[in-house]
Amino acid sequence: MMVHMGTTRTMLTFEEFERLPDQPGKQELLRGELIDLPPIELRHNRIAHRIFKQLDSALSQAHARGEALDLGEVFIEMGYQLAGHSWVQPDVSVTHAGQGEGKYFTGAPAIAIEVVSPSNSAEDMDTKAELYFQFGAREVWRVYPKTRRAVVHVKGKAEVATQHDSLSTPLIPGFAMSIDAALA
Repeated sequence: MMVHMGTTRTMLTFEEFERLPDQPGKQELLRGELIDLPPIELRHNRIAHRIFKQLDSALSQAHARGEALDLGEVFIEMGYQLAGHSWVQPDVSVTHAGQGEGKYFTGAPAIAIEVVSPSNSAEDMDTKAELYFQFGAREVWRVYPKTRRAVVHVKGKAEVATQHDSLSTPLIPGFAMSIDAALA
């Protein structure tokens, strides 16, 4: 077992991962490596909830207009089982329409949003983005509360938005959320 920036790491199979006892904090499995993070803090959770509410409303409105029909639902802290030995739990996610499901969704969400905390390593964030895209994500958003910016990754490129900019996506017509509003 290694300890890295307050994060404990252990190698497990998915079956071993599923048998772990519940504990405070968040656990993910990235290519067989257990990522054990401390409990989510209040500010982090509020940011994720604001993003969820805005996305959920915008997606509902788009569906009512007959748009964004290739997208399913918006979730907070939903688990996604990726083929092999990976299980991820983005802070906010938007599923593909008709995405496979069982105990968890299978494959990556269409949009994965990570609110980056001090306990998240850049290496883990990069690994997660690679896995999301490998298993079907169309966009990966990273929101950085400390620097008041967000980075929207679309396979092969990234676009940075700062605190006075808005987050938007062509996947949900009409959706725009100011970084300031998300981080308020």
